Amino acid sequence: MKSRVGIADVAREAHVSIGTVSNVFNRPEIVAVPTRVRVLSAIERLGYVRSENARVLRGQPSRIIAVLVHDLTNPYCMTLVQGAEEAARAAGLAVLVYTSARNATEEAQCLALLTEHEIRGVLITSADTSNSFMAALERAGIPFVLMDHDARDGSTQACSVAIDDVAGGRLAVQHLLDGGHRTIGFISGPQNLAQVGQRRIGALEALVHAGIPATALREWVCPTMTVAAGRNAGRNLLGIVNRPTALFCANDLLALGVLQGLRETGLRVPNDVAVIGCDDIEYSSSASVPLTSLQRVGRTVGATAVRLLEAETTLPGGEHNHVQVVLIPELAVRSSTAARTAEPRREHDPVK
Repeated sequence: MKSRVGIADVAREAHVSIGTVSNVFNRPEIVAVPTRVRVLSAIERLGYVRSENARVLRGQPSRIIAVLVHDLTNPYCMTLVQGAEEAARAAGLAVLVYTSARNATEEAQCLALLTEHEIRGVLITSADTSNSFMAALERAGIPFVLMDHDARDGSTQACSVAIDDVAGGRLAVQHLLDGGHRTIGFISGPQNLAQVGQRRIGALEALVHAGIPATALREWVCPTMTVAAGRNAGRNLLGIVNRPTALFCANDLLALGVLQGLRETGLRVPNDVAVIGCDDIEYSSSASVPLTSLQRVGRTVGATAVRLLEAETTLPGGEHNHVQVVLIPELAVRSSTAARTAEPRREHDPVK
């Protein structure tokens, strides 16, 4: 096997000292232009690649960050990763992406693996509701930023970026109330997900503010927040006594499934049932009935998390103060919540 090209090989090829090669990388302004060109040419000829481990041993921060999310098949999680990658690339950093599959045990295994590598820090949407992962990262001396985790209550000593899901739930249900709906259903997901609970709280607040008892919110709990689960929920609405005229779904995948299930039963959106989703993923605007959805700006969450990690890992020890960023969602209003209209009159229908 061919041995790895080292900095000493570059120095010999360029007829300079190892210190000069190091300066070309780290302080190029102090190296004469002809010498710098000679070193860079040697690097290109030899195919030299800098060692990240050697960089860390010299006391410089690693240029690699890890992103650990719940589920890479979930479009919202992918927007978190995309936002982080874009911000990291602009800062000259590389990103390693891991998924926990919403499993605390798998998450712990991923984190254990990460502690064996030289990384700058971790951006994480945790599946571990006990937050024990934080202690593991702190013991390993690895900085981390929480994504989609509201740490404003002070219970978590870390930087965080979250979306105000209580405000989002309130906004979604207020939109339905403004459209004249008074019987509203909440298609929710696993009850251990904080975001689901926060959206429910916001929905209840909107009802109470409108003088409608909280008990008026009818909830259907889905085992997963997937299209298939939403489709089953939509199918089950047919034949229900006092069926809601509007549905707030805990994410867009559920909402897209609900649209399919309702269509299969013959219920029309929005004429019979209005539907709102949450996350405003790419597919929402191109659904069979374009979906009204809460815009949760996942890209902004990922990019902001990178900037917080950068700030924490570049300031001298002890000078960093943890920052909690909370973003307010907006509502993208589309056809799925349009005002209900009468059936178009067919040619032989009697005029009323």
